[in-house]
Amino acid sequence: MRKLFLLTVLLLTSVIFAGAQTAEKDAVRAPLENYLKAHATGDAEFHKKAFHTEGQLIFIRDGKYTTRTFAEYIAGSTGKPAADENKRKRWIESIDVVGHAATAKIILDYPSGCFTDYMALLKINGEWKIVNKTFTIEAKAPPEQPKKPS
Repeated sequence: MRKLFLLTVLLLTSVIFAGAQTAEKDAVRAPLENYLKAHATGDAEFHKKAFHTEGQLIFIRDGKYTTRTFAEYIAGSTGKPAADENKRKRWIESIDVVGHAATAKIILDYPSGCFTDYMALLKINGEWKIVNKTFTIEAKAPPEQPKKPS
């Protein structure tokens, strides 16, 4: 009887913990979805919802360590979708949450290259925000043009 009781308690604890983890992952997904919407629409307001007011993008450009503030990044929003938006794909690859910290991997697959974004998020005053973004890009070769007959 005692073993059955302990097994039941363990099972219920696991179910409750899994439900809490799912709820937190869903909450972390909100700023990530806003980030994706910003890319799809060019609307800076979605970026403002996704990013904390302080934070940086960290990346390698021309072989050098480079940073940009979120404000600088957001200022580059065009306010409209890219001309090739119908050829762009983007998705959240993974989310990991522990306490008030989370990480996420996002893929932006564009005709010119495939970006991999690693986001660091914190739960600040009950709301998840991206506090840092590190990324890399793998350039794609341009499609071959058909040769004109001689």
